[in-house]
Amino acid sequence: MRETALTRLTGVRHPVVQTGMGWVAGPRLVSATANAGALGILASATMTLDQLRAAVREVRARTDAPFGVNLRADAADAGDRVRILVEEGVRVASFALAPSRELIGALKEAGVVVMPTVGARRHAEKVAAWGADAVLVQGAEGGGHTGEVATTVLLPQVVDAVDIPVVAAGGFFDGRGLVAALAYGAAGVAMGTRFLLTSDSTVPDAVKARYLAATVRDVTVTRAVDGLPHRMLRTELVDALERSGRVRGALQAVRRAAGYRRLSGTSWRRMLQDGRALKHGKDLTWSQVLLAANTPMLLKASMVDGRTDLGVMASGQVAGVIDDLPSCAELVERIMKEAEDICRGLTAPR
Repeated sequence: MRETALTRLTGVRHPVVQTGMGWVAGPRLVSATANAGALGILASATMTLDQLRAAVREVRARTDAPFGVNLRADAADAGDRVRILVEEGVRVASFALAPSRELIGALKEAGVVVMPTVGARRHAEKVAAWGADAVLVQGAEGGGHTGEVATTVLLPQVVDAVDIPVVAAGGFFDGRGLVAALAYGAAGVAMGTRFLLTSDSTVPDAVKARYLAATVRDVTVTRAVDGLPHRMLRTELVDALERSGRVRGALQAVRRAAGYRRLSGTSWRRMLQDGRALKHGKDLTWSQVLLAANTPMLLKASMVDGRTDLGVMASGQVAGVIDDLPSCAELVERIMKEAEDICRGLTAPR
């Protein structure tokens, strides 16, 4: 059961993917995942081009195993980032939003495996028609921006709709989940929160403790941050935003946007341009647009600076059932052993 369409496509030993979480999936976590035999995905959206190249080279220095890089398909410099992946010999390119047909073509021509993340069957059908090699489908249980359809309903829809390998995300954390996903027809599982909560993750210990203390009822979906459904831990920031009226919400958004501008070097003009793009076709207030534009810094406040009172803590529902911090090697080995034991039990005479 160790070999699936995912392992054959990417060259990894086990059908397990560590997702590209901003500020979390850096070189240390990605290389530890790769060395454990799973597919580590480097999060690049919060990196400059030079930082991306340096991070890829750092991962390469730490492991000989295949790994991937997650990209924003709507980034103005997406083409430059694709070029770096090609030049540095990265095995897999994953996307949080559907990449264009042109981006997919450029990557495939260079021999890079293209694996977009989708949250609906029609999106999977679209990227498959454009030439994607595999698709990662995230159900409502997953952390960060999420949809409304549970993984157990969405996954079989996508498996039945496309002829490329499907990786299941949203609600997975152990060997039982892997076996269930394979039974639905998936080629593997992807996990974010479970890899965040490992000893190889660089997230501050106090933040990990906050996740470990959470129950499933402490993981909420809110539109208060950026107007879109966002699954995260309930924090002081979330409570404040949900209680804020229009005026107070606007003041908070401007203050946080000013902080983001100072830290990132982004101009107000660029932020407004990005805001208009985010607002286009969506029923968002300008407060929500400003918060959406600097969501990366809200994540950084928690994931890097340890300020759980000021930041966003994206989280899958599985945070409520995780209670330990294994290494990536221990985690992957445990998942595979659990899965193999279950499979043997299912085939044993009764």
